[in-house]
Amino acid sequence: MTVRRAQNGDADAYGDLVARHRPAALRVATVVLGSADGADDVVQQATERAWRSFASFDAARPFRPWFLRIVANGARNDRRARDRRAHLEVRAAHAGMAQESATPEEAAVSDADRQRVVAALNLLDGDDRLVIALRWFEQLSEAEMVETLDVPAGTVKSRLSRAMGRLRAVLEAEGAVNG
Repeated sequence: MTVRRAQNGDADAYGDLVARHRPAALRVATVVLGSADGADDVVQQATERAWRSFASFDAARPFRPWFLRIVANGARNDRRARDRRAHLEVRAAHAGMAQESATPEEAAVSDADRQRVVAALNLLDGDDRLVIALRWFEQLSEAEMVETLDVPAGTVKSRLSRAMGRLRAVLEAEGAVNG
C-alpha cells in the first residue's frame, strides 16, 4: 500500500500519492484563492506540510480529504495574508475537470450556460465557492467533505444547501435559470 510505504519514509511512494491528487489540490487552491495565481505555491507548501506531519496520518482514513484540507487551510491562510478577494478563475479549474471526465450532464451544458454559472460563482464568497467546488467539481462525497472541511456532516449539508441557494438566486436574478 502506497500510504504505508510513504509513512515508512518512502519519498517516491509519497510523491506518487501526492501526484495522484495534485489536479484536485490545484483546483481547490484556485477556488479558495479566488485565482489560479499562487495555487501552485499553495499546493507545494501543503505537500511539504503534509509530508512533515505524514507520520501522524491515520492510514485507515482516506488520504485525499486529509490532503485537500491541508491545501484548503493553506490557501485560506495565503489569501488572508495577501488580503485580496479576487474573482475566481473557474474556467481553468473547470477545463481541467472537464478533461478528466465529461459526464453527459456536463456535455449538455452549453458554453453560454457555463459562462453564466462561472460569472455567478464569481459573485459568491470564498466559502460558498469552496463547498460548491468540492461537491460539484471535485465530486467529493459528503464523508469526504466532512474530512476536507473538518466540520460535522450537518454543517456540510447546511453550507452546501445555503451556497447552492445563493448560486441559484444569482442565476435567477440574471434570468439564467428557468423557474
